[in-house]
This record gives sequence, structure tokens and C-alpha cells, in this order.
Amino acid sequence: MRSFLPDYSVLKAPTFKTLGAGLATLLLLGCQETEAHKVQATTPDFGQNVIILDPGMPSDDIQQKLDTLFKQQESNQFGPERYAVLFKPGVYHNKIKLGFYTQLSGLGQYPDDVMLQGGIEVKATWHEEDATQNFWRSVENLSVTPDNGTMQWAVSQAAPLRRIHVRGNMLLDDNGGWSSGGFIADSLIDQQINSGTQQQWLTRNSTLGSWTNANWNMVFVGVKNAPNAEHWPNPPYTVVEQTPVMREKPFLTINQAGAYEVFVPALHTNTQGISWQDAHLQGESLPIDQFYIAKAATDTADSINAALNKGKHLLLTPGIYKLDKALQVTRPNTIVLGLGIATLEPVAGNVAMTVTDVDGVKLGGILFDAGEKNCDTLLQVGERKSAVSHAGNPITLQDVFFRVGGAAVGNATHSVIINSNHVIGDNLWVWRGDHGTGIGWASNKTKHGIVVNGDDVTMYGLFVEHFHDYQTVWNGENGAVYFYQSEAPYDVPDQQGWMNGSVNGFASYKVADHVTRHTAIGMGIYCFFNENPSVKLNSAIEAPQGPNIRFSHVTSVSLGGTGEITHVLNDIGDTAKPGHEVSRLP
Repeated sequence: MRSFLPDYSVLKAPTFKTLGAGLATLLLLGCQETEAHKVQATTPDFGQNVIILDPGMPSDDIQQKLDTLFKQQESNQFGPERYAVLFKPGVYHNKIKLGFYTQLSGLGQYPDDVMLQGGIEVKATWHEEDATQNFWRSVENLSVTPDNGTMQWAVSQAAPLRRIHVRGNMLLDDNGGWSSGGFIADSLIDQQINSGTQQQWLTRNSTLGSWTNANWNMVFVGVKNAPNAEHWPNPPYTVVEQTPVMREKPFLTINQAGAYEVFVPALHTNTQGISWQDAHLQGESLPIDQFYIAKAATDTADSINAALNKGKHLLLTPGIYKLDKALQVTRPNTIVLGLGIATLEPVAGNVAMTVTDVDGVKLGGILFDAGEKNCDTLLQVGERKSAVSHAGNPITLQDVFFRVGGAAVGNATHSVIINSNHVIGDNLWVWRGDHGTGIGWASNKTKHGIVVNGDDVTMYGLFVEHFHDYQTVWNGENGAVYFYQSEAPYDVPDQQGWMNGSVNGFASYKVADHVTRHTAIGMGIYCFFNENPSVKLNSAIEAPQGPNIRFSHVTSVSLGGTGEITHVLNDIGDTAKPGHEVSRLP
């Protein structure tokens, strides 16, 4: 395996520029007495679950707040509490342990405007060093200097890192305990990432010092200094040199006058590396007064829809929003941004959110959690399949997660249906719960996780797990998926009860027979039939054959030899079973 030193011609530009931006901001706020800064900007009312920190606060007081929060949230996997911690630009001498339902975000224009001297740590001590359940947390838009030189980030799904600068190394497991799935994007890692026991991982549009270790499915898209992939599957590195199309996730900032804004990055094609290396960010800043700031304790579907109908964008502060009707996003370019893993729960058998087939809607940082009364769909994007093109201004779904069961009994026939064309998905975890409350073959009932009817839909990091029927159904033309991770349902009671006609089980990934163009790169599909290890899945993937149907770097795994996946793609590929647990297609 190749090893790389950091590309300092790249690193120097963002490092010195962003340091300058941060120091300039501090000087401007603290020293100058211009007319523009005599009146301090008013902080919006984000509610009690948004904690805003200032570098002028005593470090001990900050540490006490963060330690108290972690103690509450360390093992609080299915609790109702939600928090966002926002850091104003400056230097902080604190080491932060990060638990469930907690988001850390810097408020600078650039990651280096907020410097955490001490680091951020995620371990799995609460779960005997097994990080396969370390979900639902995030870090965005700040720099980290680990006190011991290495940032430990032992997580699995729904724990994204975005727009961060790690001034040192990273470790992605907890002392050899398992971890299963992760996502990092638009980030600069000065030294080495060690993936440890990670089963799979997606790195997108980042710059690395180097990378070591692998397990089953490590994918790099638009990454500078990605590892050498020419010997796949030994090691199993999949490298796509450029990201075909991407608009980075909007984020909350403070401008030089101390006023809050949301920055909306521009759309780009064929990119590699971070988006924030230039002196001027490409995109637009929207003042916070263009956003309706919703609070779970007081807002309803009616009050939020009234604000959306007036043309407001939506900022969902941390909490669980009980919805008796769908939130309706109908206007082009609307932003719906969640803080602190804001959660939408339908309570009357209704859809949680619908998005009209319009240009440029942006959803980010939201967990859709199914209610006890069955709903057909949690999120619907586009009313129906149409010929409308959104190529120049696509709808984006980023850090959007779905859960059916776990916190309570939940039922949803589909989690997400995408009817619009040119949608970009960027880190979606679609999960029928396999542990927690309300879990069982006849308890948290589903059909499909995601159904894609739109054409030219692109996914970066699609995780879909444990649904009763096909996990993913792709009906649209010219779809593209870069990294797919999926597990069949654990709790199939017997083979007779899980048959697709005369075929054993339902493939994880189903491309409709009429589709003529489809691409999927870097796929890991697993089974763990712990309810009945004699159960078999005939094929991990079902797809039509044709010159423009392309699958590459596909892996199927029988986890611990518990059950069987007979074929990888249609009727080809070796069987993953006890004694031969991993099967691959190039």
C-alpha cells in the first residue's frame, strides 16, 4: 500500500488564509469601534437546546458544560434529548467527548476560524468498545488539534464529519472493537487516517495526508491523496478521482458584524479536494431573518407550513417535532436545515414531509422517525415522476436519516420516495431498527427503504438496512451510486415467510427491468440472519443486463457465517456462507 505525505502546496493556502480570517474577525469584533460595530447584533432565539460558546468564556466553565452534556448523552441512544453546540470564532482549550444527538458546529466562514486545542473524541466505552451503535451525532466547520496527536472517531452510521480540519491523525475505531460505516466530506486531514476495524467508509472531496487499513468496502470520491486502488480487493479500496456533481451542505455562520447567516455553497461539477481552499467562498449568504426558527415544544405542522408558505426558509432547532400532517416544501430554493439531529415524527399516519418538484430545495441534518400509526412514506420528493429537469439547480438531501422502530414502535411502508429528476443524495441512512423498542418482524413493519423513480439521481453514501422487501428500488434512468452499504433484515423468522415468488428472499438492491442506464460503484451488502441462520438470500443485487448497466467493486458478506447470500449479482458471484464468508465481484 502506498503512503503519502501531506501536499503542503494545498495545505498552506487554506491554513494561513483561514487563520487570518479568524484573527481578523476577532480583532474586528474586539478592538475596532466603527459605527457598524457599536451596536451588537442580536442573537436569535434558538431555544434552550442550542448552546452558544464564546472564546472569552473561561475554559473550565466551557469544559464543565460539555462534560455534563456528554455524561447525559453518552449512552442515551433512544432518548428524546437533542443538542447543538455552536462555537463562535476563536480558540478553545477544551477536549470534547461527543455523545448521542449532539452536533458541534463552528460559526466561522472557514473551519480554521474555530480552533479546538484539545480535540474531539468519540469512543464506545458505554458499549464495551463496540462502536457499531455509535450513531446520530455530527461535527461541522471547525478545526481540531488533538492533544495526543490523534482524533479518535469510533462511529457507525449517521455520524458525519463535514468541513473540518484535523491537525494530526485520525483513528476510526475503539481499540479494535467493531465499527460499521462512516462518512467524511469536504475535510482536510493533515496526517494519517487509520480506519482500524471499520467495515466500510466513504470519504468524499477531502484532502488526506495518508490512509491505512481496510476491511470490506472503503470508497474515496474526489479525494486528494486517496490510497492506491489498483489492487482491489487486496486492499478493498475504491477510488473515483472526481466527484461528478455536488453542492456542499449549507451551514450557519456569524458575519463580521456578529449577525447570524446561513451560507449556501455553489453547485460544482468534476471536483477534487476541499471546497474552502480559495480566498472567496463560492456561494451566497442568507441573513437569519429569512429563516423561520422552529422549536419542537411550541411549533406544529400548521405553524411551520404557514412560515414556509410566506417564503421563509426553515431552521429546525433541536427536538422532536410531532406532526399530524405533512410539512410542505413548495417553493424553489427553500432551505430546511436541522440543528442537533432535529427529528420529525408523523403521529397520524401522515407523510412527514413533501417536497414539490421544483428547483434547488436543500434538506440537511434531519432525522425522520416513523410513528406507531403506519404511514405510506416519511419523505416524498416530487409529487410524481415527471420530465422536469433540475440539472442546473438540483434538489439536495444531505445528512438525512430515516428510522423505523428503535425509540418506540414505528411503522412506515416506505421511508423515502424520490420522484424528481437530478436529485443529489449525500449521506443517507435509511434504517429499519434491529434493536431498541418496538423491534420485531411483525412489529416495525415496512416494505422498501428507498424508491427512486426520478432520472439522473446521484447518491454519495447510501446506507439502507433491514427492510422486509427490496431495501432499494431504482426505477429511474441514469442513476449513479457511489458507495452503498446494506444489511438484509436480521429477524427473518423462516425461509417460507421471506420468498420473492419462488426466489429465496429479496435482493438488497433492485434495478427495475426496464432501466437501460445505471452505475453503482463500491457496494457492500451483508446478511446476519440471527433469528434463523438457515435462511438464504438468493442475490444481493438484481439488475437487468446491458452495456450501460455497470456495477463495480461489489462485496457480499455473511457476517460471522450467519446465513447465506447465494449470489452477488443476479446469478453470478460466489456464495457468501459459513466457511466462505466474503464474496466479491470486480
